[in-house]
Amino acid sequence: MPVCDFCGRLAPGDETPLTWSTAVEPPGPAGRLRRYCEVCSREHVRAMEAKLDSDFW
Repeated sequence: MPVCDFCGRLAPGDETPLTWSTAVEPPGPAGRLRRYCEVCSREHVRAMEAKLDSDFW
């Protein structure tokens, strides 16, 4: 069952909902998959955008 890596909220099922965001930290093959619920994603969207390379804009 997926869990939000920021607040600990449980997903309502066995798969990560489409409304959640995911990241691999640190980037690369050794990175860990991180999941963030829709509430945390909305609250921290500016911080997530700031980490993106300008090529993704």
